[in-house]
Amino acid sequence: MGEYEHLLVKRDDDTITITMNRAARRNSLSAEHLTELLTAFREAGASDATGIVLAGAGPVFSAGHDFGDVASRDLMGVRELLTLCTELMRTMQSVPQVVVARVHGLATAAGCQLVASCDLAVAASSAGFALPGGKGGWFCHTPAVPVARSIGRKRLMEMALTGDVVPAEVALDWGLVNYVVPDDELDSAVADLLARATRGSRASKTMGKHTLYAQLDRPEADAYAIAVEVMASASQLPGAREGMAAFLEKRKPEWPD
Repeated sequence: MGEYEHLLVKRDDDTITITMNRAARRNSLSAEHLTELLTAFREAGASDATGIVLAGAGPVFSAGHDFGDVASRDLMGVRELLTLCTELMRTMQSVPQVVVARVHGLATAAGCQLVASCDLAVAASSAGFALPGGKGGWFCHTPAVPVARSIGRKRLMEMALTGDVVPAEVALDWGLVNYVVPDDELDSAVADLLARATRGSRASKTMGKHTLYAQLDRPEADAYAIAVEVMASASQLPGAREGMAAFLEKRKPEWPD
């Protein structure tokens, strides 16, 4: 993997871990940091890894946008920054790998947006989540986009309007994260979930992930139209053929992809 100023990137077997490493700035997302994250996800996406973990170094997962960067920009500059951030979030969902957020400490504003944009998320008991713009001067418009699609309207309104920190257990109940575990069990819980989520044919999983995102939030008829065509096509993949043959022959599958 490439060399980065604001990230630590390492690969263990089939998993690539991307760790935000601006602890002194609470892993705030400057343009440089966002650019490095985008590059790292694109590189990981082009690899033969099956899973990606997004983590943060230091006491905070991510405090969101770096206000020092934002405050120095004019309208066009802020628009470019938010467009870059949006491109990162969409890339995280478009890469073929399963992406899991490993959340400790606070994940606020665009940091919460990162969590909501990952495919899966595991939080430590110490974690907290917030869209703090509601109690400040710059509302969390873009962070609210993926959060809304995770927790629903009324809960989004509470987060966005109050700006209050949502504890990990509440975030679990609301659907923002998949699991909450004691802090000292966070790494093992992330590894366990990723291992379960990356089983089977990689090609099938990639097509499945992309189709899930394509049909989410569409009217039911449109969602079915997409899903029927993709599922029919997917039945011809080598992995699908092997999976069905193994089931019928009562044997363990040998995935070709």
